[in-house]
Amino acid sequence: MAALTEEQSMLRDQAKSWVTEQFPVQKFREMRDSGVVARFTPETWQGMIEMGWTGILVPEQYGGSGLGYLTFGVVLEEIGRQLTASPLFASAYVGATAVMLGGSDDQKQAILPKVVDGSVILTLAVDEGPRHDPAKIALKAESTGSGYQLSGNKTFVVEGMAATDFIVAASIDDDVKLLHVPASADGVSREAMSMVDSRGYANVHFDGVEVGAEAVMGDAAVLEQVLDCARAGIGAEMLGTASQAFDMTLDYLKTRVQFGQVIGSFQALGHRAAELFGQMELSRSCMEAALQGIDADADDVSELASLSKAKVGDFIHEMSNQLIQIHGGIGMTDEFDAGFYLKRARVLEAAYGNQAFHRDRYARLLGF
Repeated sequence: MAALTEEQSMLRDQAKSWVTEQFPVQKFREMRDSGVVARFTPETWQGMIEMGWTGILVPEQYGGSGLGYLTFGVVLEEIGRQLTASPLFASAYVGATAVMLGGSDDQKQAILPKVVDGSVILTLAVDEGPRHDPAKIALKAESTGSGYQLSGNKTFVVEGMAATDFIVAASIDDDVKLLHVPASADGVSREAMSMVDSRGYANVHFDGVEVGAEAVMGDAAVLEQVLDCARAGIGAEMLGTASQAFDMTLDYLKTRVQFGQVIGSFQALGHRAAELFGQMELSRSCMEAALQGIDADADDVSELASLSKAKVGDFIHEMSNQLIQIHGGIGMTDEFDAGFYLKRARVLEAAYGNQAFHRDRYARLLGF
């Protein structure tokens, strides 16, 4: 584990305390059962805004604190532990990153302060098929002389139902551009997707949507940078989810009695727990290296991001399986929380590219 600064340690403790006491996984269960369309509660979102989490990445001149990506990762890890649902990652992490990397000074001044105060919920709309494939963008943006007209569809848009603004990856004359599109624009429609992790995804349709030339927020290179930041960040949330699954499993091994002794004393289960712990620490090293690389503007951020996503993806897949298996029959019931972690794990694995996608990408980046 990276040596955290005093400020990062305080933020981690604040986040751990808040999500554990105010919005633990039991609150997520209540939200799921209530059928809330937005898939998060206003109280959760308002609490995050008041604690300043929405401004962690945003520079001070735009109302944020500019504390960096590793600091944001500390918060995302704790959120992942309790499956706390909110637009924080989609808007204040991915959306803010897109504006900071691709936006003009006017765009930054107009959008970033609103991201910080929560009045704007940004989300990136990139995928168009069942798998993450940013190399294939079919949504067209035709030049109108004064701007662009968008036509096409995006799917699996994170927090797509709650978003007030989209940052859309569109094809313009065989090039890719990012365009800022308000959700209220004429021709924009969306429909909620029912996903196993009970989060707020949407299919978003653009039917002749008109935007001005000033809506452009960068090109394919900016999109790739934004996606690498997203991959590194979601790795932190994934590690938090997997680490909580490990802790739940370890507690069960220490307390479940079978044949007159705790099952953790059985050598086979003890070895399994030790192997999982080793994989968890290796995953943490990869995740933190990716976030530190972004903060340091390293030359190998793409490699670090793909390594992190693949490694943490492998761990969360195995750990969520072991969570169910070691708990036996109760792990299969809806009354027990293990199922929530398994379902969330599967969706997180696929987000911004699964393990196979990133192993292939990592090899290509290294010239294999």
